[in-house]
Amino acid sequence: MRLLTLLSLTLLGFGSAPTLAAAKKTPEERFQHYHNKALSSAPLKLADASYRELTSAPRDYSVAVLLTAMDSRYGCQLCREFQPEWELLARSWTGGDKKGESRTVFGTLDFGDGRDIFMSLGLQTAPVLFLFPPTIGPHAVASPEPIRYDFTSGSQAAELVHSWLARHLPDRPHPPVKRPINWMRWISSLVILSGGLTASYAAWPYVLPVIQNRTVWAAVTLVCILLFTSGHMYNHIRNVPYVAGDGKGGISYFAGGFQNQYGLETQIVATMYGVLALCGINLAIKVPRMTDPRTQSVALFAWSGVLFVVYSLLLSIFRGKNQGYPYSLPPFM
Repeated sequence: MRLLTLLSLTLLGFGSAPTLAAAKKTPEERFQHYHNKALSSAPLKLADASYRELTSAPRDYSVAVLLTAMDSRYGCQLCREFQPEWELLARSWTGGDKKGESRTVFGTLDFGDGRDIFMSLGLQTAPVLFLFPPTIGPHAVASPEPIRYDFTSGSQAAELVHSWLARHLPDRPHPPVKRPINWMRWISSLVILSGGLTASYAAWPYVLPVIQNRTVWAAVTLVCILLFTSGHMYNHIRNVPYVAGDGKGGISYFAGGFQNQYGLETQIVATMYGVLALCGINLAIKVPRMTDPRTQSVALFAWSGVLFVVYSLLLSIFRGKNQGYPYSLPPFM
């Protein structure tokens, strides 16, 4: 019994030794100790004891601690997304403040290393970012309670968290975030650009005649005219339905009134405009150049007949959209 008592006292003494040693450190000694460690590896990887020591009062420095859960068992996707941004911010800030003029230390406490801290704080989610302001010194605040960063909008970029820290750490240096150069992105961009220029140089003798071709430009211009005159932009602006029901179990392809239309209606009208344009082009250009009188006559009557029928159908559609439209042609009266 006496041996067990002595053993318990011995273990208690060893267990309390770090705590007593930490309690004897002044705030300046604590800051210098953790700041020197952060210069080689920022952010600091904390455990229960180091977290308590670093955030204990009184302190004349600030502490930014990220409480996270990186283990895949916990399924914290937000933790894994924000961790690289947090490490970038901590390295940039600490590397830009090697003398410790901002009096700020960055640390990370994972759930696997600090279960007691998570339980004492009553945390049910992760990640959680706390900023512990100074309790003494020129930058001391009235309340020693930590300031919590809001992750409700999802993962945050290092620059946004940097702005939040700078807002709560006035009158001191705020080293900027320095992102490393993405060499792969630069190399890929140069390779793609070089390949594109090489392909353009090789294809230019074949592309130039197409660009200078009057027929190509005429076709592109005609397609654009048909799209815009048929109401294509109207559909995009008004977000009209493609078709609609007619109230009798069928489908209505044309909307009533000149101020309404459906998506399919636009395509039908554009096709009819295209056929009418093709008829006009052939009658004005192709037919007069025919040398055989008989073939010319057949082409003339054929294109004129198509023009007449399609135009008659177009007038009937207009009259169907508005019963007051007065014009019509056979066979669609």
